[in-house]
Amino acid sequence: MAEAIFAAGCFWGVEAGFRKVDGVQVTAVGYTGGLTEHPCYEDVCTGTTGHAEAVRVEFDPEKVSYERLLEVFWKLHDPTQMNRQGPDLGTQYRSSIFFKDADQEAAAIASKEKEQASGRQRGEIATQIEAASTFYTAEDYHQQYFEKRG
Repeated sequence: MAEAIFAAGCFWGVEAGFRKVDGVQVTAVGYTGGLTEHPCYEDVCTGTTGHAEAVRVEFDPEKVSYERLLEVFWKLHDPTQMNRQGPDLGTQYRSSIFFKDADQEAAAIASKEKEQASGRQRGEIATQIEAASTFYTAEDYHQQYFEKRG
């Protein structure tokens, strides 16, 4: 089992998108990339903790590659938006790939360059590529939100 962490705006839709990928075993929504320890949703919503709403994806690398997850990531949101996705505004909604090791970092950089060169995006990609830090799992009511609420 391998792990990847992505931020692409509100975590509900991003999680739902990754759950559809064959080879993804487990997903969890949460907060990462900030300074406050054990933040709650209300803390992160203030935009002062530095955290992004993110999705941790546990996957079987024999069924789906990290590179394939990166391809899915680009399709789940508008990576040209800085700190915004749709009506959601703030650093907690930034587009970011949180790499776990040097291989993931290299793959993320190459994928970002490939996506920018593809012409599919209507502007410069704003996605950050950051070293993974502590991932704090969000409250239970956020987990698999769309599956629970339709």
